[in-house]
Amino acid sequence: MALHLSSPVLKDGDRIPTKYTCEGQDISLPLTWIEPPAGTQSFALIMDDPDDVDAPGGVFTHWVLFNVPSGTHELPPAVPTQARLPSGALQGKNDFGRIGYGGPCPTPGSSPHHYRIIIYALDQPLDLKEGASKKQVLDGMQGHILAQGQLTGTY
Repeated sequence: MALHLSSPVLKDGDRIPTKYTCEGQDISLPLTWIEPPAGTQSFALIMDDPDDVDAPGGVFTHWVLFNVPSGTHELPPAVPTQARLPSGALQGKNDFGRIGYGGPCPTPGSSPHHYRIIIYALDQPLDLKEGASKKQVLDGMQGHILAQGQLTGTY
């Protein structure tokens, strides 16, 4: 099942505004999702760059967020870069080695990279601690994904 993910500052396939990159304020984009399926108990979100040839496996992880409460249907801009958010959601470690969001920051002069923001509706919260890696979150979600949606930006 598809989950519709959108942002008031980014249309799918468009350029990510500089404000949300390392050349700007390096804050997370505002995001909204609608119509999660019945039985949704939590959400997880991963943002990565599959065009980063220098990253291990060619994919650079920019944001790992999980155990977002099922009643949540949006994230404001500038989600704090702390391990545990007031809502109870947890953030993992990105490939910059930090907790929370790390914006697009491609090598100067490189061709535009594509940044995938993927939201997952899950039938249970994940039994993981804050600081979990993308791999741990993906492994923990196996068999529990009810729906997912994607928004892609370039930079």
